[in-house]
Amino acid sequence: MEQTLGIIGGGQLGRMLALAAIPLGFKVSVLDPTPNCPASVCALQTLGSFKDAAAIKQFASQQDFLTFEIESANAQALLSLQQDGKNLNPQPQMLALIKDKFAQKIFYQQHAIPCAQSYKVDSKNEIVRAADKIGYPFLLKARFDAYDGRGNALVRSAADIDDAMAKLGANNLYVEQFVPFVKELAVIVARDSQNNIRSYPVVETIHENNICHTVLCPAPISVEQSEQATQFAEQLVSHLEGAGVFAVEMFLSAQGEIIVNEVAPRVHNSGHHTLEANVTSQFEQHVRAVTGLPLGDPSLKVPAAVMMNILGERAGDANIEGLDAALAIDGVSVHFYGKAQTKLERKMGHITVVASDLATAQANALQAKKLLKI
Repeated sequence: MEQTLGIIGGGQLGRMLALAAIPLGFKVSVLDPTPNCPASVCALQTLGSFKDAAAIKQFASQQDFLTFEIESANAQALLSLQQDGKNLNPQPQMLALIKDKFAQKIFYQQHAIPCAQSYKVDSKNEIVRAADKIGYPFLLKARFDAYDGRGNALVRSAADIDDAMAKLGANNLYVEQFVPFVKELAVIVARDSQNNIRSYPVVETIHENNICHTVLCPAPISVEQSEQATQFAEQLVSHLEGAGVFAVEMFLSAQGEIIVNEVAPRVHNSGHHTLEANVTSQFEQHVRAVTGLPLGDPSLKVPAAVMMNILGERAGDANIEGLDAALAIDGVSVHFYGKAQTKLERKMGHITVVASDLATAQANALQAKKLLKI
């Protein structure tokens, strides 16, 4: 009989997870509140909120294996399922930890993983005192529901504090030391139920408006820096719990130091290129990990790859243009996510380009990106 893999969330990550699970013989279901969500093209969709404990419990009862693709899933509901013996990975206590950005920083400090100095703050006076310790500029951040730059405010001087608090609210905040980085890096790390760990090559991620636009693989950094980034990523994941794919995001400082920023307990934008560039994609790897199958080979099968996100440039019905011309470029693969409505800077798809070197891959990706509209 087919075994079922249930995914909490049915966005583009759920879609690509389902597409990876089906060839391995799994029947895939997703729980998502949006009718005809991106994953519904290849998975059975249950309409329901991933924050609704009752909906999650009912959905989980029909699955052999359970995982999640979205960090806003109800962590307490997932903890309850785990306590009832549900085969759920990664472990939901990791999701609960990662939802709290400040708790992440404390976790890193406890395990000697280098990260930016941070202080929990509950008032303007405490923000000022924290600033006295770390200096200006610094980041005022929301502890919860912060992603793609949302929930962050750069504070250049004491005069900016009131505006930053007005933007973020007065509660559940922390102050984080500003890291003057020269590159942003990421490492995708897979861990199975026997605690075996396998890492993908380090990538550089390039952001605009706090949204990932481009991923370069392998990252154009020194061998020593690449080894250190991989070491820190594996060290961090070894202290987490449960099987699955984890994305560890980092900064490379001007002094050549690697500093961990945050971790995501799921497949991640920084690993989309693995669909074409690696022996085992991050999506297949996650399916393998959470269903008890052996981990696959994460190594590159091409010299270089570049991923570029296709972001919405307007609001309205999605309408793909330029696909023929983009696919005529050497090494180009295009993935659209099946979202009916486009919005400004909404992730609508991505391009991957493989080539003999990074410069060629990046040039071809830029050419394809200019041709594609949605």
